[in-house]
Amino acid sequence: MQAWVDFFTTDYGLMSAAVIAFMFVMLGYIAWYVAKHVREDTERHDRLVKEARGG
Repeated sequence: MQAWVDFFTTDYGLMSAAVIAFMFVMLGYIAWYVAKHVREDTERHDRLVKEARGG
């Protein structure tokens, strides 16, 4: 229980919480960015394959 008190009341605990929160935000952004580009590349590939087949 003392660990939680230290985590939320000390300067090093609050900085650790900020870093952990920042890492989760970055994880979400990177996942979104990769998914967006994978989707765009997949659509481009499908369009090129369709054009190459003549349809």
